[in-house]
Amino acid sequence: MKQYTGTHEWVELRDGAAYVGISAHAAHELGEIVYVDLPEPGAAVTAGEPCCELESVKAVAEVNSPVSGVVDAVNEELADSPEKAGEEGVWIYSVSSPVLMDGLMSEAEYKASLE
Repeated sequence: MKQYTGTHEWVELRDGAAYVGISAHAAHELGEIVYVDLPEPGAAVTAGEPCCELESVKAVAEVNSPVSGVVDAVNEELADSPEKAGEEGVWIYSVSSPVLMDGLMSEAEYKASLE
């Protein structure tokens, strides 16, 4: 089950790791994503802090981490196909042994916050 931040990131726990991506709303607002600045595997990320950037034809947007921990993998497919970062369910990076940030929302709560 995905949980969402107020800054439009999602996190999903699978097999002890946290997978992070952006919401469909964020992708729609950004438009066509042309570059993803992926975090480095082994880099520490802090919940609520910027950890990577997405460049679109409209803007550059920071992705804030919904978890604290160490990046254990990045979605290498995004280096060649950055536009996929805006597709539903596509993860950007994962963190093993994550500590989730406080205040994450369920999908229903997140959708209600957009209204």
